Amino acid sequence: MLKINKIEKTFNPGTINEKKALTGVSLHLNKGDFVTIIGGNGAGKSTLMNAITGVWPVDNGSIYLDGVNITGLKEHKRAKYIGRVFQDPMMGTAPDMQIVENLALAYRRGKSRTLRWGTTSAEKAMFREKLSTLGLGLEDRMTTKVGLLSGGQRQALTLLMASLKTPKLLLLDEHTAALDPATAAKVLDLSDKIISDEGLTAMMITHNMHDAITHGNRLIMMNEGKIILDISGEEKKKLTVEHLLQKFEQVSGSKLENDRMLLSTD
Repeated sequence: MLKINKIEKTFNPGTINEKKALTGVSLHLNKGDFVTIIGGNGAGKSTLMNAITGVWPVDNGSIYLDGVNITGLKEHKRAKYIGRVFQDPMMGTAPDMQIVENLALAYRRGKSRTLRWGTTSAEKAMFREKLSTLGLGLEDRMTTKVGLLSGGQRQALTLLMASLKTPKLLLLDEHTAALDPATAAKVLDLSDKIISDEGLTAMMITHNMHDAITHGNRLIMMNEGKIILDISGEEKKKLTVEHLLQKFEQVSGSKLENDRMLLSTD
């Protein structure tokens, strides 16, 4: 479903602030893979995700999505095939619009605009059914403005919006980092359910080692713009935080010195 071949990205090349963010990264995802990505600050995780979505062009290499070369495709054209949920619950939705209006926008993503009436009765019934699967009672609040929702409710809605049109790839960019632990756990459970029920191919960036191990069928660790670990199958099922730290030290030749990751192990 996703083929990334030797992509490179350098910011501010030729200046004192030059930063090699991605150095020949290759990654292949099969349909239905759910990959968690972990690594310290500056490891290249978000740069990789932004390269996939087309936030900026890569310097070298290629990106294929479902057999189509999207390397030179503009960000808004890739949005038709890629769903993304950001760290900030305030992003990804229109706060001054109703829940039903936000869902209608997500449902029409990639379609040409017309002058016909906004949302049909059939669409409203479908939105209500989809909202009920979240278990948050939002199906009874469809006319509520999204800005009035809690952070957890808003992330759950954003998840639903990102997956509404069954994207070829769902990207979760530290989407629980701004939530309290209990709410984060609920949103992660919802993420698992949506990905499983819809058979989605997904990537999730996290700083929490336990979450990276617990969720998905494959774990990738990045460091200094490279993928240094790629663990799946039985090896991932048996993985512990301690074992993951040991593997990092073996492969990188240094200890992991990132407070955020070391404090996010439970």
